[in-house]
Amino acid sequence: MNPTSKVRTLRCVLVANRGAVAARVIRALRQLGIASVAVYSDADAGLPYLREADVAVRIGEAAPLDSYLHQEKLLDVARETGADGVHPGYGFLSENADFAERVEAAGLCFIGPSPAWIRRLGHKTEARDFMAGHGMPMAPSSGVLPDDMAVVAAAAGQIGYPVLIKPAGGGGGIGMLPVRDAQGLAAAWQQARSVAQRSFGQAELYLEKLMEQPRHIEFQVLADRYGGVRIVGERDCSVQRRHQKVLEEAPAPNLPPEAVAAMRERLATLLGHVGYDVIGTVEMLHTSETGFVFLEMNTRLQVEHAVTEQVTGIDIVAAQVRLACGERIDAVLPAPTPQQGHAIEARVYAEDPVRFFPSPGPLDTFVPPQAPGIRVETGYAQGQRVTPYYDPMIAKVIATGSDRADAIRRLRAALEAFQIAGVKTNLPFLLRVLAHPDFADARIDTALTQRVLATPALTSTPAPKQTETLTERAA
Repeated sequence: MNPTSKVRTLRCVLVANRGAVAARVIRALRQLGIASVAVYSDADAGLPYLREADVAVRIGEAAPLDSYLHQEKLLDVARETGADGVHPGYGFLSENADFAERVEAAGLCFIGPSPAWIRRLGHKTEARDFMAGHGMPMAPSSGVLPDDMAVVAAAAGQIGYPVLIKPAGGGGGIGMLPVRDAQGLAAAWQQARSVAQRSFGQAELYLEKLMEQPRHIEFQVLADRYGGVRIVGERDCSVQRRHQKVLEEAPAPNLPPEAVAAMRERLATLLGHVGYDVIGTVEMLHTSETGFVFLEMNTRLQVEHAVTEQVTGIDIVAAQVRLACGERIDAVLPAPTPQQGHAIEARVYAEDPVRFFPSPGPLDTFVPPQAPGIRVETGYAQGQRVTPYYDPMIAKVIATGSDRADAIRRLRAALEAFQIAGVKTNLPFLLRVLAHPDFADARIDTALTQRVLATPALTSTPAPKQTETLTERAA
């Protein structure tokens, strides 16, 4: 879009996603006065987000490739319902440049970065090459590698173990596998290929040097189509299990303020210079020795956007829609947006809290907490079923406090009050993390959960109510 382009007015948007993701987008569309079309697979018929939309349309069978990843079906629904925009949410097709191009070719507004930016930065190895060319510090890595174990082994040897296998076409920690020696490489490679194909519709992989115990820091980007860029906050996403984020918080604690401010300015200048647009998240690793090291850029809305919203007052999804329609950043965010207070998000999963395997089943009891400073986002309600077809996250609980200690206190109380029965959940694990002295003192890094699991559970940590009623169920 050039500087003389007019702002586009949307009447109806198809939300190409499911559950809590779709519900969040539908809420922002409603606030903007835009009608919404929800889609659902057979496995999701009856979920609450379908009642929140103006129109709900069956998209296919449960398997993602037959439903939420089926581009032609999504475009057919958009045409049939008269939608003039498509919001991809996060996950699924949100970083698929081909889909974004097909949406625009159909005359619809794709509510995300321009397809060219998704192709360049949504593809992880191309993003690394691009950012390295603009002076961003990098950890050693390979380009996309063929499915040839001789080539993969040679690349791993050149980088040096330990290495991390990563999907080139997606993010969110999905499909990432650490490998510490040559013996485990082949099996991990094939496992990662399978997960990448199933999750992102493409199996391309690359290798990256595995940094030991870094901080994982994100910078939230909002940008217009004219070179205006704002970095509206940073988040700490270091608390992870198997490279899947568990707790996220904003602002990132115990980082040198001058280093954070310098990186925010550097990213705004760089992305404004190249003309990046709409929304994105720059993910970086940080240690006291290396400083910030570029990891990847997600060209989409993030799961953890809520913590930034809580400390800035920005509706990031509404901003994304307005920027995609051609509004300028100064109109969308006319005033400075300093971070105030502290917010922490916990991802509640239907999974075994010891082995961390998914735990699908019926939600016989599902009563989310309600308290001051607590925000809950979920795609489920009591009596519904968590299926094995999709990510097992069943809720996000976000606590906002006057400071970090206040946010921790509120989050612990909320998780203790969360009543769930019928499936196992990670609530006991989340409470162990929150009670650990390293977390309380903000001594956090990507190895924190390993230290938590190696520490006996604190007897003072109350057991969540769900543990009293859990039963093993036949498949």
